[in-house]
Amino acid sequence: LTVLRTGQHLYAQLFTADGSKVLASASTVQADVMAGLKNGKNAEAAAKVGQVIAERAKAAGFEKVAFDRSGYRYHGRIKALADAAREGGLQF
Repeated sequence: LTVLRTGQHLYAQLFTADGSKVLASASTVQADVMAGLKNGKNAEAAAKVGQVIAERAKAAGFEKVAFDRSGYRYHGRIKALADAAREGGLQF
């Protein structure tokens, strides 16, 4: 599970160990994720992305993942996404 953070959006992808195939993804660009959110650049939006990626990962048959925060410090939006994914049933 890897995370990409931009100034406006947050992206999360679950892919195979060799990186050849994306198994599940969620981002604040997607309309179903943004439903009910004011913007895509706060901790609330990150938590929603975490919930959605956990649901999609479990639907794809995965419960244990390695978390790659892409060099971002573990706080703010990254922490909110990770906590929500854990609450959704993913194990890091």
